[in-house]
Amino acid sequence: MTILIFIIVLWYSGLFFQTFFLHRYAAHQSFKMSKFGEKLCFVLTWITQGSNYLSAYGYGVMHRMHHAFADTEKDPHSPKYDPNLFAMMWRTKNIYADINNYKIQIEEKFTKNVPQWKKFDQFASSWFSRIGWGIFYTTFFILFANHWWEWLLLPVAYLMAPIHGVIINWFAHIYGYTNFKVSDTSKNLLRFDWLMMGEAYHNNHHKHGGRPNFGGIRWYEIDPTYLIMLLLEKMKLIKLNRVAIKPTREK
Repeated sequence: MTILIFIIVLWYSGLFFQTFFLHRYAAHQSFKMSKFGEKLCFVLTWITQGSNYLSAYGYGVMHRMHHAFADTEKDPHSPKYDPNLFAMMWRTKNIYADINNYKIQIEEKFTKNVPQWKKFDQFASSWFSRIGWGIFYTTFFILFANHWWEWLLLPVAYLMAPIHGVIINWFAHIYGYTNFKVSDTSKNLLRFDWLMMGEAYHNNHHKHGGRPNFGGIRWYEIDPTYLIMLLLEKMKLIKLNRVAIKPTREK
């Protein structure tokens, strides 16, 4: 039971900072917060993602490219141009690394105002940090795993962020339903997104990229991350961008 709780905490805490900080803030700037809050989110992203840490700059730039080039040959991750999900994620990893290491030329529209903390990213993305977190996860399993099958969850801890990426970037472009006609294959993977904290409303998001609420088009589309964001706004920790808050579904 301890191992299952540990995996659930890693899943949802890492996922929250991926969707809240990396996606809705860094890539789409759907809300504002103080510089202190931004720095705190960098640190909390590192703590919650651990060995899977993703740079806000690398993620933000790559995700903007995904929206601009969705399901074309320039898309950093598209099931349409890769034979399987492993090939897609390997290509995604290489593009992400090239962006972070400034190995490719990026148009200014993809980099404008994307938050960046170079020194922290260098530390959090280092092998020293990633291996350190891996040792911590392994030690935790040694201390608390009581059944052989629990060890099957250790690779999930090591690769949590890529698993999150596969679910949305692969499966949410193949399975699900659509509310809007868009120029790509994005779909809403779940009707009530209990698994991905709102990220599964992928078709909604591709239609209204800057909208803080990924759900809310149909009555059952509840976006847990957006509810947390409303609470944070009431606490005056963030300020939501209310452009296109209530779009109507296409008939």
